[in-house]
Amino acid sequence: MATIAILGTMDTKGEEHAYVAEIIRQRGHSTLVIDVGALEPPTLKPDITREQVAAAAEADLAGLVARRDRGETIAAMSRGAPVVLARLIGEKRIDGVISLGGSGGTSIGTAAMRALPLGFPKVMVSTLASGNTAPYVGVKDIVMMPSVVDVAGLNRISRQILSRAAGAICGMVETSPAGTSGDRPLVVASMFGNTTNCVQHAKKILEEHGYEVLVFHATGVGGRTMESLVESGIVDGVLDITTTEWADELVGGFLTAGPHRLEAAARTGTPAIVTPGCLDMVNFHGPDSVPERFRNRLFYQHNPQVTLMRTSPQENADLGRIVGEKLSGSIGPVTFLIPAQAISVISAPGQAFHDPAADAALFGALKKTLRSDIPVIEMEAAINDPAFAEACANALLENMAAARAGTAARKSNARDSLGNGAAHEPGKRLVISR
Repeated sequence: MATIAILGTMDTKGEEHAYVAEIIRQRGHSTLVIDVGALEPPTLKPDITREQVAAAAEADLAGLVARRDRGETIAAMSRGAPVVLARLIGEKRIDGVISLGGSGGTSIGTAAMRALPLGFPKVMVSTLASGNTAPYVGVKDIVMMPSVVDVAGLNRISRQILSRAAGAICGMVETSPAGTSGDRPLVVASMFGNTTNCVQHAKKILEEHGYEVLVFHATGVGGRTMESLVESGIVDGVLDITTTEWADELVGGFLTAGPHRLEAAARTGTPAIVTPGCLDMVNFHGPDSVPERFRNRLFYQHNPQVTLMRTSPQENADLGRIVGEKLSGSIGPVTFLIPAQAISVISAPGQAFHDPAADAALFGALKKTLRSDIPVIEMEAAINDPAFAEACANALLENMAAARAGTAARKSNARDSLGNGAAHEPGKRLVISR
């Protein structure tokens, strides 16, 4: 039997949460009700009160009630609910969580769920689930289910939706993950359609060396999710083949991963290799989505829903500087690899985005900016050539081995190394012809 947390505003949505709780109990599970309402008395008796949630946020609940400021109350509960849920998980008191709500309830519920580990069952039934859910889901595996009608009482539609939602969270807690990969060390990789062959070939090599490789689609949320995993400390190496999200961040495309992309491995010292994969392109949706200021630029219609715009020499120079600055903050082993012939399928000679001047601006700015002890391997190859993929995999294997050796050395001579920080062995620029 599992215990499922029922989190919600029990003053306005108590009836609906009680209905879900009853279905869960009928399935043989127990419930733990958490009230994050504030303005009116709860209509469903909570196991964890709103006062306890507010206290977790160090908020004055009495003051919030007196002021009746809805925005301030939601903000306070959005701070307290994650603390409460994380504590319950740490104490092994809950096995899943479900919440129902409109805009305020969704804001509180998903704020709490984003604080929970990947794989922990989380379901949010929301009036906002059919729109842009990115601000609510973030980089976590939150299942958002459209409420269809407002969460405002029980009726022939809401009963169906809430029953299915209750069944969904029960199914999640009843299902154990199918096989695990044991103690295999973990590598994360970034991939795009234009770098698929490179990543798949490098992935195969790393798997042959005993690593589990998780591949993330470089579409904004993929890059943010990969960065969050690196930040968590469970990743042994980063195969960052596809840094295209920085082009969208700089120029204004639709697949940006934000200004902190490339920082997690550098900050945590996680061994990495990085390439300029697909920095030749900025992503938009259909042609009508391209801003007017770009109308005279070079475009490639990847499919009816994706329009690619070629980055200019100036944009590439800026990208080279940005990537160089991000990597120069690395406290662990990192190598930058350049496929001089093509950084994507469509930037190869004879293809639509072939632009040697733009590529030269990118490579030149990066080399000028990058810290001098960080190795650069420049190959006369295209990014999807097997030789380049092998060089990426081998460089990452070397960096991970260097990190392990450095850790062992620090442990064996902790007194001498105390306070010295991680240091790089001076690197060198390599030009490899293939």
